[in-house]
Amino acid sequence: MASEPGEPPRRLDAIDLVRGVVMVLMLLDHTREFTHADALVSDPLDLGRTTPVLFATRWVTHLCAPTFVFLAGLGVGLQRLRGKPLEALTRFLWTRGLWLIFLELTVVRSLMWFNWHPSLLAFLQVIWAIGVSLIVLAALVRLPVPLVGGLGVVIVLGHNLLAGIAVAGWRGPDSPVPSALAKLWIVLHQGGLFPITGFPGPMVFAPYPILPWLGVLLAGYGAATLYGLPSERRRRALVGLGMAMLAAFVVLRFANVYGDPVPWTPQANFAKTAMSFLKVQKYPPSALFVLVTLGLSIPVLGLLDGRTIRAGLGGALVVFGRVPLFFYLLQWVYAHVAGMIVSTAMGKDLSPYFMNVVQYFMAPKPPDTGGPLWATYVCWILGTLLLYFPCRWFAEMKARRNEWWLAYL
Repeated sequence: MASEPGEPPRRLDAIDLVRGVVMVLMLLDHTREFTHADALVSDPLDLGRTTPVLFATRWVTHLCAPTFVFLAGLGVGLQRLRGKPLEALTRFLWTRGLWLIFLELTVVRSLMWFNWHPSLLAFLQVIWAIGVSLIVLAALVRLPVPLVGGLGVVIVLGHNLLAGIAVAGWRGPDSPVPSALAKLWIVLHQGGLFPITGFPGPMVFAPYPILPWLGVLLAGYGAATLYGLPSERRRRALVGLGMAMLAAFVVLRFANVYGDPVPWTPQANFAKTAMSFLKVQKYPPSALFVLVTLGLSIPVLGLLDGRTIRAGLGGALVVFGRVPLFFYLLQWVYAHVAGMIVSTAMGKDLSPYFMNVVQYFMAPKPPDTGGPLWATYVCWILGTLLLYFPCRWFAEMKARRNEWWLAYL
């Protein structure tokens, strides 16, 4: 339970540890994007070009976004379960949601790209998706928690039915600008890049459309009801839920009948066949993408539930999990600088590290950056060690102080 009956509310180390794990994996993904050669112009999941190691490096980081969003919803649900007044919870949700959207549009894009060129008006990533979802949840929080969680499950499992509603996205300088309704649909469900008025002009890139990620957050909010169960029942429920999700993934994926727009196909060897089977869509996240990623994360919550984790590697991961937004902002700076160092060592031009996503993909030829994959792993390990110290300082400060603004970081 969030706290056993009669105990004061306390943080749950299992949740913080799982969040810390996916944050460290997120650092691997973003470090790869900046340090690995051609990472932003070639798909590491492209079966025709990838290797098993590169595929695994990218695929394991798929756990990050759905787990992060699910735990954001779970955290809100635990506040509700612990009896936080609805008025205070509602106010916190919409104000924090607006704060996250503001950070995405200003601070995050600056730290990620080191660029404020007006060609990129908005880059709508996971922080944006969480922010909008929290605002929606603020309007739903007075409804029964299981009802809201059930709505999230319906969205997660059912939104692929909307795949047939496809609008013509923007395909380049000679492509017409999507209509206002098409732009809305891109932001809500389809995802993509589009100019506000015309090219050249301010662009919006929405790789994290709202609807599917809202479903994940609402499902996490509903999962908080499991934390009202006695400890042993809760552990069994979490492990059982995760196993059921993995089983559903295997059955649906094998049948190729529903849940992902790209079917798997037999390949020339077992490794590539396995990669084809596991290659599920993240942008936007398909039902099968969510089933397999959360199906791996949720059982860990059950297996670790109730444990106090303070020492060693687990303790360090708990520290990361207690300051997720602080870590998220720092890791962009580290990954970006690490990429510049690797490219300098490889004798490559640093100008691509000061382009935004629009300039990057509109360049006359693909920018040449980064180096070998082993350099990515070296930078990732080093970055994890370096970021631990400021994160530990900030976590200790949050534990000592209770100023209202700390809840927003």
